Amino acid sequence: MDASGTHASNKEYYNAFAERYEAQRGDNAPGGYHELIDELETDFVRRFATDRAVLEVGCGTGLILQRLSEFASDAQGVDLSPGMLEHARRRGLSVREASATELPFDDDSFDVTCSFKVLAHVPEIEVALREMARVTRPGGHVIAEFYNPNSLRGLVKRLGPSGRIAEGADEGDVYTRFDSPRAVRGLVPRGYRIVAARGVRITIPTAAVMRVPALRGVFRRAEWALCDSPLNVFGGFWIAAMHQPSG
Repeated sequence: MDASGTHASNKEYYNAFAERYEAQRGDNAPGGYHELIDELETDFVRRFATDRAVLEVGCGTGLILQRLSEFASDAQGVDLSPGMLEHARRRGLSVREASATELPFDDDSFDVTCSFKVLAHVPEIEVALREMARVTRPGGHVIAEFYNPNSLRGLVKRLGPSGRIAEGADEGDVYTRFDSPRAVRGLVPRGYRIVAARGVRITIPTAAVMRVPALRGVFRRAEWALCDSPLNVFGGFWIAAMHQPSG
């Protein structure tokens, strides 16, 4: 499938997903798996984006963007799916419909550009990363999350069945790629270098274990303890902060 076909397929997939995307997220599942993942991702961005202008690429329904708006001077988002964006707009967030490979902003518009659980579904990932770098000011940061094959999550996704996301649709209906931390170093936009990394979902074998009260606290503590340790390279989601020197 060519890029335009994948673009249309992804849009259809996420429009279908939008109706039940928050069924196990946000206020519907406080303290659960997705809240922990959102906390770990947002906390990493906070290091670089406090009182800065931030763009989230692939903001979905705005769960993370809303968190970013609590410490950023300006927080904006783009997403491919009108269905997802409807929810984000209800939250009062500043969002626009756009593709990760064609961002509707001028060069050097933001201090930090971030993306979570999106780049893994973009075949032209180098184009998306270049676009993120283009709209990021010199001295700023591009924060990108990748699906890591060298992880428990990667193993489960490769060997297990595709998860259902809506009536008549499952995870197998969307393009998905896995990039190891080593492979990510070859994707870094020109002029940038990786200055920090975080691993998310290092210990959690499946999201279901976080629904067990006796295990939830154990895994929560383990994830926070290990996310910035050398074991971050085994996170199911591997986040790289890329910096472009201003000089």
